[in-house]
Amino acid sequence: MQQSALNTQNSARMEGLFQFARRLVEGEPGGPVVAEYRALTDTVSPVEAMQVFDALLVHGYPVEQVKDCVGKIINMFHHSLRSFPWEPPGEGHFLYYLMQENRAVEQVMAGLKEAVRTLYGRGNSNVPEPLERIREGVARLREYERHYIKKENILFPLIEKAYPQYRCLQLMWAFHDDFRNILKRLEGILGSGEPDLSQLNVALGKLFFVVLPVVFREERIVFPVALQALPAHTWDEMLAQSFEIGWCYGVAPLMTGKSPDIRSVGNLPGRIQLGTGSLAPDQLILMLNALPVDITYVDEYDEVRYFSAGAHRIFPRSVAIIGRKVQNCHPPGSVHIVEAILEAFRTGQQNHADFWIQSRGRFLHIRYFALRDDHGAYRGTLEVSQDVTEIRQLEGEQRLLDWDGPQ
Repeated sequence: MQQSALNTQNSARMEGLFQFARRLVEGEPGGPVVAEYRALTDTVSPVEAMQVFDALLVHGYPVEQVKDCVGKIINMFHHSLRSFPWEPPGEGHFLYYLMQENRAVEQVMAGLKEAVRTLYGRGNSNVPEPLERIREGVARLREYERHYIKKENILFPLIEKAYPQYRCLQLMWAFHDDFRNILKRLEGILGSGEPDLSQLNVALGKLFFVVLPVVFREERIVFPVALQALPAHTWDEMLAQSFEIGWCYGVAPLMTGKSPDIRSVGNLPGRIQLGTGSLAPDQLILMLNALPVDITYVDEYDEVRYFSAGAHRIFPRSVAIIGRKVQNCHPPGSVHIVEAILEAFRTGQQNHADFWIQSRGRFLHIRYFALRDDHGAYRGTLEVSQDVTEIRQLEGEQRLLDWDGPQ
């Protein structure tokens, strides 16, 4: 027997579930494997299901290879997971609203299903304009991407911190991307005047094999495990963070009580608090100097307080200008422009100003941004300069890694 990839309290049971999943992933015929492990697969819990997929990835099986077998494996766990007793949280909880979005998308998918059946002669012939209803349904699904974005950027990071066997989230994210790719494909097919019905049928079939199965896996595996693994206070933090991304299908959570201060997340001693994280000073310097732009910060008193020190600055700078009035950093012929920008920013009449020039055969984009605090008070100006010569020449797309491409 291969070395176990699991380290759990019930190691014999989990080893059996792992071997069941491993043999399917390696392509053994399903019938004999299913029959051999039926006693285990009929009683699997959400935690066990999550740990099995984690073990496959820890064992070294590629994400795509495991992903191809997720449907088969979950199908054998389906009855046990559906009947597993767990209490979904009530109104006011982050998961409650995610599940409300799921109920709404199920209605969208039901409408799509009926329109598809009618279009292909298998449903109610009284359904008007089934092709147009399919277009409307696909358009409505675009809104559902917010659901996945909240999972990927809010829920998943906290599960990863709290739950060691989190790697099945990589599989779920891959199915999210399948959803995005299928939607793009459907939008292309439906965008033509007379869509190819055979291509449409194939794409819609793939859509149905992603959306509803992912809903099941969320609510019968990930959500119960997360509810058990994450501290209670983190759910309020997640709900607070969710408002920036937004909700879909009319789901509108209300923040009750005091909103947690997400600006303190990641704050550690010896680091600079940046609102959305914290960095050590040397990390901050490396980050700012690596940006492909020149940055200069002028405070509310018109004094230069900072400039980035990248390897290839567009405009020369010296530390001697720190504390200098920015008006004195420009030739007399352009000081009036500097004054006009600062005055418009200070009075709130404008928030940014853009310029572009050509110099020594290069195309330069120079931008000024007014900086304001949470109360709207003017706190200075940020100058950002960028050489966009190569950027302006880009065409088409580059989705694959190419070290020889534009640098």
